[in-house]
Amino acid sequence: MDYKSLLNSEQYEAVICSEGPVLVSAGAGSGKTRLLTYRIAYLITECHVPAQKILAITFTNKAAAEMKERIIKIATDGDLVTVCTFHSFCARMLRTYASFIPGYKENFTIFSETDTAKIFKDLFKQMQIDDENTKNNFKHNISTIKNENMTLEQFTHIYNYDRSMGEFEKFYKLYQAELVKNNAMDFDDLLVNFYNLIATNEEVLTSIQNKYSYFNVDEFQDTNSLQYDIVKLLASKTRNILIVGDEDQSIYGWRGANIDNIFQFTRDFRDAKVFKLEQNYRSTKKILDRANLIIKQNKNRLDKKLFTENDAGADVFYYPALNETDEADFVVRSIITKHNQGVPYHEMAILMRVNALSRAFEEKLLTYNIPHIMYNGFKFFERAEIKNVLAYLTAIVNPSDDVSFLRIINFPKRGIGETSIDKLREIAMSSKRSVKDVVMNYEYEVLPKALKDKIKPLKEVLSALEAEINNFGIYEFFTYMLKETNILNSFDKDNEQDYERILNINSLVNSVREFEENNPNATIIDYLQNVTLSAQMDMDDGKGVVIATVHGAKGLEFDNVYVVGCEEKIFPISREDNDDLEEERRLMYVAITRAKKELVLTSSSQRFMYGKREYSVKSRFLYELDLVHERERQINSGFSSYNNYNKFQTKSAMDYGYSGYNKNYNGDSMNTIQSNNNQSFNYTFSKNTVEKKSVDFSKIKLGAKVTHPKFGDGVISEISNNSSNHTVKIKFDTVGEKMISLDYAPIEFKE
Repeated sequence: MDYKSLLNSEQYEAVICSEGPVLVSAGAGSGKTRLLTYRIAYLITECHVPAQKILAITFTNKAAAEMKERIIKIATDGDLVTVCTFHSFCARMLRTYASFIPGYKENFTIFSETDTAKIFKDLFKQMQIDDENTKNNFKHNISTIKNENMTLEQFTHIYNYDRSMGEFEKFYKLYQAELVKNNAMDFDDLLVNFYNLIATNEEVLTSIQNKYSYFNVDEFQDTNSLQYDIVKLLASKTRNILIVGDEDQSIYGWRGANIDNIFQFTRDFRDAKVFKLEQNYRSTKKILDRANLIIKQNKNRLDKKLFTENDAGADVFYYPALNETDEADFVVRSIITKHNQGVPYHEMAILMRVNALSRAFEEKLLTYNIPHIMYNGFKFFERAEIKNVLAYLTAIVNPSDDVSFLRIINFPKRGIGETSIDKLREIAMSSKRSVKDVVMNYEYEVLPKALKDKIKPLKEVLSALEAEINNFGIYEFFTYMLKETNILNSFDKDNEQDYERILNINSLVNSVREFEENNPNATIIDYLQNVTLSAQMDMDDGKGVVIATVHGAKGLEFDNVYVVGCEEKIFPISREDNDDLEEERRLMYVAITRAKKELVLTSSSQRFMYGKREYSVKSRFLYELDLVHERERQINSGFSSYNNYNKFQTKSAMDYGYSGYNKNYNGDSMNTIQSNNNQSFNYTFSKNTVEKKSVDFSKIKLGAKVTHPKFGDGVISEISNNSSNHTVKIKFDTVGEKMISLDYAPIEFKE
């Protein structure tokens, strides 16, 4: 394989540097995944390293799957390379060496956030803790202890001035004891327990180091202190480690990611060779110019400057909206235009710093019937019916897991209430057994006859399932389980919500089938582990316009990107100290570099948030990006241009002929907005921009009855003075009043 012709010069030099520590600072869109896959292929094909000796770690299951697929295509025995996330690697090793971990067996359960929330709730009740601040602090403290790899004693010593430390110490011990009792680990425990295992057991560490000789870590800027310590320890023998990261994209400080890990690597591995990937293959020159302009303001970074051989592209555009309605209106109408020009909906994204901004955009997309996806929404595997079905599998493979068992004890409904459950838990606690053990031996327990009658069918179905678990594959057993438990028949098919739950479970069945097809030798434990880790780390795919926070969009790319809410206290959200501001600036850099072809930034001069309407100050980042000139600072801070703003609160800039905006909605027309720095943004509005039935505009009158596919029936309650754009206010029966342009919305008049 001619690696030199397949890679640029910097990529090639990093790939062939096969021995010793290597740091690659990879700018956004610079081909880091390509470098990693060819690096692994080079080790196999040119250095003759056995594929099974290579470990590659990344942060999402999706990224791991893509990397593994690429490696298999270009390298012999590529399927033998271990490619996985930090958490799945640690889980795998913990199961392998479970006998060395006190209190655990290899069939331990990995508790999701929902599972741990249930334990927290029970412990708060047990300790009679009602204060919400105390509850949140205790949860945060546990996360801090684990992510920083501290002992309870170290933590309480540091915060001994806190009068709640005594109570927290008791809470922490009860929580950990509950995990061990359930033979379960939470998400953080996977890292903590694995590090403690290899740090204290030389035999286990040596065994793993003999198994793996070459280590490759992706997205290193997202590692926390504990993950760094794990990698450092694993690579301490051979020192053959390559890390790839971009300090300019370190945006997870709030959840423990430590940007200093990249710099610490060069201190711990002083002979490390450092390479910079500065050629971007994603974005246009004009987008990269803005990205370089803002990120150079940060001090805590390796000096690098992105460049590209792509076209110059369109100017980056900034739109100063009057209010959030005007902002959403501008963005969504622009999306309609771009879609008419051939840009698929899924190649457009609305990115924001905080989820609180999403409502206006979501409503406007609904108004014009544009398909869209809310990233970081309610995840499939976190739905109650899905969690309950999977709990049957968990209860069978891990009898000690009380949390999962209590999910199924009354699912489908058996008339077993909280009082009965508390009784069963009391017996289990006093006899130091699991609740499942009590139920499976209910005949010998002191229980009311009525409760025994309700428990009997559950015992019978579980006994039947346990008798057959080794006689079927995963998919076959899963369908058998659904039949025996009668779960699907417990829902009312005529009830819309129940019908959706049935569809969700059917989709789950399909996921089991696909998993077994792709993993023919896997077990039910493997499937459950895959579900938990996937639900925790990854996002769903879709084909609509993406609405996401910048955090949620990291790693994604789109033809057209709209970065909205560019205002102080929103983006940046904080300016408490320089570190906070630098991370906020890195977030803006990440947002900008998601765009391949066109980038638009918006702000609003007024915004309704957190229960009140306030004037907004333009984000300092707009000045750093040179999208707003210095002379605008005085106007912006004094609000002199918005003294008469109140009268504009209910309508958009388009309705009032905003300065520089040529509004003309008759037929197809070209509209141009002139920005503050004399850039123009041209787009065409057409009456046929979205699929809808033809509208007879002669019917527009007060009191006219209309219907909308999403909002239902309504009545026109107000008509805009500008009749050419056919903007009306409609009072809907279900969602209240909305201002809608009949040129674009899928509205039909009713007789």
